[in-house]
Amino acid sequence: MLKELNPLIHSQLRLAIMTLLLSVDEAEFTYIKEKTNATAGNISVQLDKLQAAGYIEIRKEFVGKKTRTSCRMTEAGRAAYEEYIDSLKTYLNL
Repeated sequence: MLKELNPLIHSQLRLAIMTLLLSVDEAEFTYIKEKTNATAGNISVQLDKLQAAGYIEIRKEFVGKKTRTSCRMTEAGRAAYEEYIDSLKTYLNL
């Protein structure tokens, strides 16, 4: 029986963000923007959705006069990502 894929992670941009965050302790907004080629507005919306689900933590701080936004995956996010990959494997018969 196929497991349902987590619709929150299944979105292309949210999946890309989660995959990026899996391999680093923390990522700055500019790094995520550079790696995904998405607009700042779209990334902001998707980060808010992931944060609301408890999958990521967002930290905003000032560096000089500029704001720096950093993100990191939470334990709940890591568990949800691993469950998503396990579900995906059932679709691929792996």
